[in-house]
Amino acid sequence: MLELAKALQIPILQASTSEVYGDPLVHPQEETYWGHVNPIGIRSCYDEGKRCAETLFFDYHRQYNVDIRVVRIFNTYGPRMDPKDGRVVSNFIVQALQGEDLTIYGDGLQTRSFCYVDDLIEGFLRFMDIEQSNSHMKITGPINLGNPNEFTIVELAKKVLAKTGSRSIIAMFPLPLDDPMQRKPDIGQAKVHLNDWIPLVPLDVGLQETIDYFKYLNVN
Repeated sequence: MLELAKALQIPILQASTSEVYGDPLVHPQEETYWGHVNPIGIRSCYDEGKRCAETLFFDYHRQYNVDIRVVRIFNTYGPRMDPKDGRVVSNFIVQALQGEDLTIYGDGLQTRSFCYVDDLIEGFLRFMDIEQSNSHMKITGPINLGNPNEFTIVELAKKVLAKTGSRSIIAMFPLPLDDPMQRKPDIGQAKVHLNDWIPLVPLDVGLQETIDYFKYLNVN
């Protein structure tokens, strides 16, 4: 894809991830933070794969002046998620609708920041709409895109149970190795470069939209 962007002289966006920060020692995470990643851990294939992809993008930008745009995506959710994709939001909703235990790993006090899909896509569009062909200071990123409102996994589970009216219970399991305890984006760069971009959809609203979608799929 980078070769194609180079040949056609067009911008190319990389959907990177907050996972490049690993289990962060800095909170919230700024784009200048290099991360705290176990390169041989059970999560490393994804983490290091994304870090490698970022490296390739910046190499092509430096060597061939390819117009790259790199975004680091934090937890995103919304309608049209795959019920079996393994993400915590879809897992909880499906489990609640089917009357199964909501599975939490660890004590549930680890935090995540959940961004509704419409807000994320708006960030993509604003980034790609930046006209910088004549600019001496091209905006390459990486830019964090995520919702800085932070929730514990237990809080998320309780919200899903309340909104679905489910009688499911919460079941605790051991925390997987290298699972990050905190995840929250610093979105200062997005505000500066993406026309004051901020997430607009609250978690309660987005969760209801997502639950309604899963009900439409008849996952229960």
